[in-house]
Amino acid sequence: MTQLIQSLSEISGRYDALFVDLWGCVHDGVQAIPSAVAALQTYRKGGGAVVLVTNSPQPRVNVEKQLVRFGVPTDAWDTIATSGDSARAAMFKGVVGDKVWFIGQPHELGFLTPLKVLTDPVAITQVALDHAKGIVCCGPEDPFADPGIYRPQFLLAKQRGLKLLCANPDIVVDRGTSREWCAGALAQLYTEMGGESLYFGKPHPPIYDLARRRLSELGRDVGTEAILAIGDGIHTDISGARGEDIDSLFITGGLAAAETRTTHQPDPQALAAYLDRAGVHPGFAIGFLR
Repeated sequence: MTQLIQSLSEISGRYDALFVDLWGCVHDGVQAIPSAVAALQTYRKGGGAVVLVTNSPQPRVNVEKQLVRFGVPTDAWDTIATSGDSARAAMFKGVVGDKVWFIGQPHELGFLTPLKVLTDPVAITQVALDHAKGIVCCGPEDPFADPGIYRPQFLLAKQRGLKLLCANPDIVVDRGTSREWCAGALAQLYTEMGGESLYFGKPHPPIYDLARRRLSELGRDVGTEAILAIGDGIHTDISGARGEDIDSLFITGGLAAAETRTTHQPDPQALAAYLDRAGVHPGFAIGFLR
């Protein structure tokens, strides 16, 4: 049964490291959430390590810059693991071929920039769909448009047997008060149409492998039982943690704020009903990270 807590400090002493989601937990897509920043700073002062584990399709250096813009201080975290880093490594190993049809916004084209850390990476060329061997999806060109607008292109891609590399498994994300579609929505549609989608972010294993490597780079030898995953995505953050046998803290005031009737804390009955519908039951829940 999920335990409703009042603050991270109630349970944080049990864990040596946190895997913390960003959007909806540490910031709202526009600015930092002060209570979350304070909680993470306190945890780190006590000796714990904070790995920010995000489904952002961006490399971690870009996420670091974004955190500065949002006002998240560097003493609130230790390192970052992004879906983008995990997916880019796979792309340059050739999982969708060397000629790709790219779906995303102009600022996301950096995803195709070669990785210097790989030995003999595949040379990736951006081409039109008609000439592509695979698809790379960082997100819709218009995040407010219905993903169904891609059906004609996806039908052609499926008929040609193209694989879709999804750089961000999130379906939606809230940027301030606006809800936007993410790459996961397009990958979901492609799969439903009979195509094959490849995922590298939460809830899938590759990003957790990357997060553990980031911990090792810090000199931290942390067992699974000593890690707590924190996030507001029940089917990404929480389901992913469960798949890795990692304890989890569900932030109800993010994507599920309306369904859980969260103000300061969720309504217990609404929370229970939401978790039952999702079929996922985290160990802990709280309205907002604090």
